[in-house]
Amino acid sequence: MKFSASARWKVARTHATVLLQGESGTGKEVAARALHQQSDRAQGPFVAINCATLSENLLKSELFGHEKGAFTGATERKRRRIELAHGGTFFLDEVGELKPGLQARLLRVIQERAFERVGVTRTIEVDVRWIAATHRDLRAQSSDGSFREDLYHRLSVFPVRLPPLRDRPGDILPLAEVLLARACHELKRPVLGLSEAAPRVLLGGRWTGNIRELANVLERAAILADGPTLEPRHLLMDPSGPATPPSPAGEDGT
Repeated sequence: MKFSASARWKVARTHATVLLQGESGTGKEVAARALHQQSDRAQGPFVAINCATLSENLLKSELFGHEKGAFTGATERKRRRIELAHGGTFFLDEVGELKPGLQARLLRVIQERAFERVGVTRTIEVDVRWIAATHRDLRAQSSDGSFREDLYHRLSVFPVRLPPLRDRPGDILPLAEVLLARACHELKRPVLGLSEAAPRVLLGGRWTGNIRELANVLERAAILADGPTLEPRHLLMDPSGPATPPSPAGEDGT
């Protein structure tokens, strides 16, 4: 299912678990935040964790927390991500990287809406809306046994595929405007515009890195620009190689 505006609005108003699928950089966390903001949980917390960036033990502690004395160095009780997401949305990025033991614990939390901190048997109930994301084929992984089939079906109540940016040419310029404004804000400089020739360069990009690559190109351009608009010469599509090929005379304002 593609992530159309109507589909997003319909599922956002429910508490259904959503599985966002697509290449790296296609905006899965942006989509997850949009679902949260359009839901009746918008005033609650949005808690995110990247399952690929933490070791299994650290991820377990970050997800479930622990009691004082649960292990060496546990000098105090820690409420962690699932508890902190109570009443809101929990976003599991790169959920396909979860180890089997954590897959089993996560399945139980989703099914029973309850869990235990590490080092204690008392059950803690949680009211959490789940959104997961992955660039992997979880259906194939569930077939070969590397991802629990029962967890896959729990997560894919409402599966959504985010197409790569190269297949969404109509989104490139609107996204560029938003990302450029964000870059200018972070760089503490006035918002820049696109010159007449710059859109042609952006529309001609391959964008193998998707929205993340587009954001990087625009941030670099905002740093390089010395006037009120971005010109083709500012849009370094490959920072390790030569700049964008020169435009015909006059197109870049020179």
